[in-house]
Amino acid sequence: MGIADTSIAAVAALFSGGAAVAAWRASREANATAANVAQIERDRWHSELTPRLRMMITSRHPVMSKLVVHFEGPAAVLGPLSVPLRIRDDRNRSRDPELADGVTAAMRERVIWGPCRFRLGTDGADDVGRQVASFTVEADDKHLLALDLSAAPHWYEGEAGERRWREEYEHARVRLWAGCEAVGHKPWWLSFEVPRNGDWVENGPLPAA
Repeated sequence: MGIADTSIAAVAALFSGGAAVAAWRASREANATAANVAQIERDRWHSELTPRLRMMITSRHPVMSKLVVHFEGPAAVLGPLSVPLRIRDDRNRSRDPELADGVTAAMRERVIWGPCRFRLGTDGADDVGRQVASFTVEADDKHLLALDLSAAPHWYEGEAGERRWREEYEHARVRLWAGCEAVGHKPWWLSFEVPRNGDWVENGPLPAA
């Protein structure tokens, strides 16, 4: 083979190699695009299947108050739901500075900063009344949970402190996070702000942290 033939063969090999690389890149990009489209479709389907929950508080009375959770659907697709509930504070205090009054972040964390807590010792509530044990609801089920007024922290001293605490949350809604877990689906996390006047509220998507 002469020099010219060798050069032509080298150029041909170069172009052949370049074409192979280009084909590999095109295939990889096509696969990535297909994966992205599939993920978008899964996310859309997951969003469309978001469970429809409603909540209502039956009474402002500190003993008779109940939180009612109603699962409306879509039951035909989801089946029964497992629902963990957690009461949210009125705002995030995790980054608040520690002041000279001796109140620490750990102490603030054990306070329900809102009007109500879950009743201690009932429905699997934890020791501060922030969350209850997960429960299962079927289509059109209503599940009732006992509520009490939240406890004023000890640094709200005396009758004046108790009164100030009650006044701060007199007209506040009960804020909650609701998890919705169904077999074969990623969990959903929904937010609620429930008034204490007997009105029903529907779920909304949980804001990004």
